[in-house]
Amino acid sequence: MILKSRRARKWTIVVACVLVVVLGAAFTLFEVSKSRTFQFFGTLVNRVDTTEKVVALTFDDGPDPAGAHAILDTLRARDVPATFFLIGRDIEAHPELAHDIAAAGHELGNHSFSHERMIGVTPGWVAQEVESTDALIRTAGYTGEILFRPPNGKKLFALPHYLASHHRTTITWDAEPDSDGTPDTATVERTTLDQVRPGSIVLLHAMYASREQTRQAIGPIVDQLKQRGYRFVTVAQLLAMRH
Repeated sequence: MILKSRRARKWTIVVACVLVVVLGAAFTLFEVSKSRTFQFFGTLVNRVDTTEKVVALTFDDGPDPAGAHAILDTLRARDVPATFFLIGRDIEAHPELAHDIAAAGHELGNHSFSHERMIGVTPGWVAQEVESTDALIRTAGYTGEILFRPPNGKKLFALPHYLASHHRTTITWDAEPDSDGTPDTATVERTTLDQVRPGSIVLLHAMYASREQTRQAIGPIVDQLKQRGYRFVTVAQLLAMRH
């Protein structure tokens, strides 16, 4: 009986240790998957280290009729270029809007076709998500380098490996004023101004109908950053400034 009891305790300890290791590994992978500054393969950029007052405005999702032209009008009135990370299914639904964004001189980036989280996915699925959206971006008339931003910023193995093997850069951000719910216009404006520093990449969600607060904040954000001496560039232009 004593021997059996000792064996039972031993196996209990072993199982507990294995569970701790497994849970620790799972937690680590989860943290890596959402990191804005690290991935296992290839190049990831969340900002550029510079003393020059430059900033890149980026818009995720869409294009959508609810916000596309309002955003373009605001940027046009202030002569500001931006980078739009578009979803393939939305480009497919509204090709004319993607064309208008490209025709206005803005940069088009790839935000996947389906906007599904790219964790635990196959290499073939990743390739389809990326390449189909690339093709739609080209159809919209955009001819520049196509950068990629993971949906929800999530990535682990298959996506970074695919991008690295195709010499593609993963773009995240270091200023994120409206990802937590739908904050009011003043909060979006204040958070952006607090977080921006030289070389920042700002993530904004302004395309859909529910994001009117962010659309209203774009103009004041641009105006105040200009007053602080900032110049606006696309992400590709910002990357060209890396040492």
